[in-house]
Amino acid sequence: MPQNQFEQTFSTNTQAQSLAKTFMTSVFSWMFLALGITAITTYLFASSPSLISILYTDTGLSILGWVIMLAPFGLVMLISFKFQQMSLAKLSLMFLIYSVLMGMSLSFILLVYTQSSVLSTFIVTSGTFGLMALVGYTTNTDLTKFGSILFMALIGIILASVVNFFMHSGTLEYIISIAGVLIFTGLTAYDVQKLKRIGMSTGEYAGQAKDKLAIMGALTLYLDFINLFLFLLRFLGVRK
Repeated sequence: MPQNQFEQTFSTNTQAQSLAKTFMTSVFSWMFLALGITAITTYLFASSPSLISILYTDTGLSILGWVIMLAPFGLVMLISFKFQQMSLAKLSLMFLIYSVLMGMSLSFILLVYTQSSVLSTFIVTSGTFGLMALVGYTTNTDLTKFGSILFMALIGIILASVVNFFMHSGTLEYIISIAGVLIFTGLTAYDVQKLKRIGMSTGEYAGQAKDKLAIMGALTLYLDFINLFLFLLRFLGVRK
């Protein structure tokens, strides 16, 4: 390879790596902000009888509680399908509202599990997530096919969870929980690699388009983290 061509290739790779680093910094900043908001909201609702009474009554979930439990699903679908039409300000607001709603809907975990077991599970989740994120960012192995398999497996556990909602099988619940941990551990590495590749090409995007991609990336990793945490909690959580 001629010297000038080598230098040009090296310069291009260096620029791409720099773009990816900047993009991933933005992605993780948004993700950590959303996780912080969710954690604070969860604690505030779980520790306040007046706030938790909005969601729960003596007979179970209130009507508003059902709305809040289902709202995150509807909102994440709206964001996923409409983010390109949204302004950066609106997308940012929607993402932050989503993190608040998730915090409200997750407040039940502090009512069911001890705070110490929730904290220890959060630490384990953070370590697992961080390790797999590092693997996804640094590996040279193409995880595309691996991600396709994980996505199909995810569809499988969603269907199995629906079936088990009616069957109430403890064995199936255990299998779903193990599968969930494995799937979201793998998806973390896959999604980080995918986002890194997007970041390396963000030079093609300008202004708000790049920032909106970062928020969508943060939403993806946020969901990986939350789901991994919830599946691990089934094993590590100590009920009150």
